[in-house]
Amino acid sequence: MTAQTDTPGSVTTVYKVSGMSCGHCEGSVSGEISGIDGVTSVTAVASTGEVTVVSAAPLDEEAVRAAVDEAGFELVGKA
Repeated sequence: MTAQTDTPGSVTTVYKVSGMSCGHCEGSVSGEISGIDGVTSVTAVASTGEVTVVSAAPLDEEAVRAAVDEAGFELVGKA
């Protein structure tokens, strides 16, 4: 899935994360993923379990999984 972004050449990826139920959960996941090199934007939505990540280049899924684990949730995969 690709979304319009301000930066040409950026990559938008939507991940499915289980266990998010509130705004605090969204903030925790967003904060951890934002720490990955190259990430320019993160939007987490607890009601759908989707996390949209915009980055300068494709991300290593294991790095995203580790960040989601650190936040206390589980990365199910790409949506």
